[in-house]
Amino acid sequence: MATQFKNKNVWMTQCRTLSMLCLGLALVACKASNETPQAAKKAEDPNLVELSAVLQGKVQLVKVGQAEIREVLRIPGSVQVDEQRIARIGAPVTGRITEIEAVLGQSVKQGQALASLNSTELAQNQLVYIKALQQIDLQSKAVERARVLLDADVISKAELQRRESELSAAQAELNAAADQLQVLGMSAQSVAKLSKAAQMHSFSTVSARISGTVISRKINLGQVVQPADELFVVADLSRVLAVAEVPERQVDSIEIGQEVNIEVPALHQSAIKGKLIYVGDVVNPQTRTVTVRSEIDNRAKNLKPDMLVSMLVQSKPLPKLAIPVQSVVRENDKDHVFVQVAPNKYRLREVTLGGEYQSMVAVVNGIEEGEVVVGEGAFHVNNERKRKELE
Repeated sequence: MATQFKNKNVWMTQCRTLSMLCLGLALVACKASNETPQAAKKAEDPNLVELSAVLQGKVQLVKVGQAEIREVLRIPGSVQVDEQRIARIGAPVTGRITEIEAVLGQSVKQGQALASLNSTELAQNQLVYIKALQQIDLQSKAVERARVLLDADVISKAELQRRESELSAAQAELNAAADQLQVLGMSAQSVAKLSKAAQMHSFSTVSARISGTVISRKINLGQVVQPADELFVVADLSRVLAVAEVPERQVDSIEIGQEVNIEVPALHQSAIKGKLIYVGDVVNPQTRTVTVRSEIDNRAKNLKPDMLVSMLVQSKPLPKLAIPVQSVVRENDKDHVFVQVAPNKYRLREVTLGGEYQSMVAVVNGIEEGEVVVGEGAFHVNNERKRKELE
């Protein structure tokens, strides 16, 4: 009897154990069945999009290939005075400054007096001219007497010729003295006045060689100056130059005559249009750059020498791997395109882009030539991708 009771307990214990085991297996199976769709959902590629029939009609596909691209080169530079429109003015003669009539920034006309100076050198040359003028008078009278005496058969013809030769030499000396006075700053009218009055005037005038603006003044009252000294710089600022330095690796992309846009940060205005008038023939060995210049109309005098500018130059058209601008999708501050991986399936792929020209943009890396990408409609494809991410 005891043995039967014991066997019955063992049997019941085994049954309870088996029931618990079955219940555990059922729970595990149920949990696994619940997690399977979630795991499958997580395994889906979030960057892969399959389009609906409606969306397919809004999409145009483009085969990646070569296109002519002009890149925009942004070159830093500055405003400079045109060397063809500048005059560096010095004193015509050694002397001491007695009066200054022009100030920095003043507009002056050609021939206008900028300063005056007192010169002993000028006085000495005027004295030489007056003496040469007196010699002309003496030699002319000697020739007249010689002709009278020759007619009276008092002197020979050779004597008349000698006196005429002396008159010619005196005339040459007078001409040389007059030229020297003009070199020293005297005008032809002043020399003619000196011939009549025979009165020396030791003051000389420093005059403007061209019309323009005084952009430099390097003299003071009482200063002794020489012809080699630069006293004033006058520049015509109605036209100025935008000068920039192009890196040597980009020089083959530009040429004379190209249109450029010039931005002047200090003026806060739209870009100024111009053309390249000069591309340097040599490379600066220190900066490894080549100088380029563009001429700018500055009749309004808004541009000042040494203002900073940015010169935007389009390069020559070069064949490059390119895609339409509509293909580009901005995501997380990066550029992407949708690349076809299977019929009606497209994957979002990051790309690196270059310059843009005429609705095409160059591709540096990320896609290969011959691949098919979404052109028009890439925006709709990206919206579809985001919608599926939220499901």
